[in-house]
Amino acid sequence: MKRREFITLLGGAAAAWPLAARAQQPGKLPTIGFLGSTTPSVWGPWTAAFVQRLRELGWIEGRTIAIAYRWAEGRDESYAEIAAELVRLKVDVILTIGSAVIAAKQATSVIPIVFAAAPDPVGNGLVASLARPGGNVTGLSSQSADLAGKRLELLREAVPSLRRLAIMANAGYPGAVLEIGEVQTAARTLGLEVITLEIRRAEDIAPALDALRGRAEALYAVNDALVNANRIRINTLVLGARLPTMHGIREYIEGGGLMSYGVNNPDLFRRSADYVDKILRGAKPADIPIEQPTKFELVINLKTAKALGVVDPMERHLCAAAARFRLDRGSKPRDRVPVGGSALGASFRNRRRVRSAQGRRHRHRWRRECHGRKTGHVGHPDRFRAGAGAGRQRTCSKSCAARRQRHRSVGAVDRHRRQAA
Repeated sequence: MKRREFITLLGGAAAAWPLAARAQQPGKLPTIGFLGSTTPSVWGPWTAAFVQRLRELGWIEGRTIAIAYRWAEGRDESYAEIAAELVRLKVDVILTIGSAVIAAKQATSVIPIVFAAAPDPVGNGLVASLARPGGNVTGLSSQSADLAGKRLELLREAVPSLRRLAIMANAGYPGAVLEIGEVQTAARTLGLEVITLEIRRAEDIAPALDALRGRAEALYAVNDALVNANRIRINTLVLGARLPTMHGIREYIEGGGLMSYGVNNPDLFRRSADYVDKILRGAKPADIPIEQPTKFELVINLKTAKALGVVDPMERHLCAAAARFRLDRGSKPRDRVPVGGSALGASFRNRRRVRSAQGRRHRHRWRRECHGRKTGHVGHPDRFRAGAGAGRQRTCSKSCAARRQRHRSVGAVDRHRRQAA
């Protein structure tokens, strides 16, 4: 190598070294502004799902990505201040949900904004359309208001005598106002009398519930940051008044609520990480379509059901459904039972499957004894494939027919004994 070429190469490497060193400094990493509407403890599972998905996409917190967490703790008035702070930090993208999206959009028209969940983003003016959001905002719709009718149907199944329904919602949240209208429409269809409780701050919760005593038979709580941050307090007061409750997310059930039906929020936050990944790699929010939720869950707290005296007809069916559907991680089987679709309908289907399985066991017991392990039996679910005559059709002799009749009788006696027990 010539001397002049060596000096040029050495000079270029020396000039590039400071740039590489600066790129590895934590302050220069791509930064996500994380605007949480409540507290870290409430958002714990959602945040973990988001960070885990980022890691799977190659973004490791503290090494290849930085996350600036800010928490509003259920105070709507803090959204604007936090959003302005994130803009001053010059973050690369802002992640938030609900009404905080409006404050973030007002704070900046340049920094991309991703919402993990927002009700009716078109109706609230967050985006121009679902297919082409336009501007600097995109994300996932929660469809909370669209599920209001289904929630009331499930609540009516749990409380068949329900006639008067109370609705609690934050009147300062546009998404809650929209859901109130949907609940009122569904309630009129079911012939229910509706009482609306409007709150705007945490101090309004106790007086509103005190005024409700004796006027309602169940409570529908509209999900938002204010109600979510005070969910344990709300459930404690409602249990004191012995009112069944319906909620939109499962976190309320962990706080003592009766039942919830809605989207799976950890799944939405996991999918929002894909939006952030696309934006950090150069995609424009205006070109990323709004997506709908794909996972829904019904969660019922059987402890609360027993305390409220609404076990029948719920417990008889839901205890059987617990064997079929996935239980909450870390919870006891009789505490919370997530089921898919209608709780009662699913449990009836489960009972039919259990009875069919019992019948099959009794019907096929004689086949195993008749044909044995060497011959097998065509169509038998438990046939032995390794036998010499496996797969061949065999006919039963008179002795086999008699044995079959005897097993049928034994099965009938067993069923009578179980019914008597």
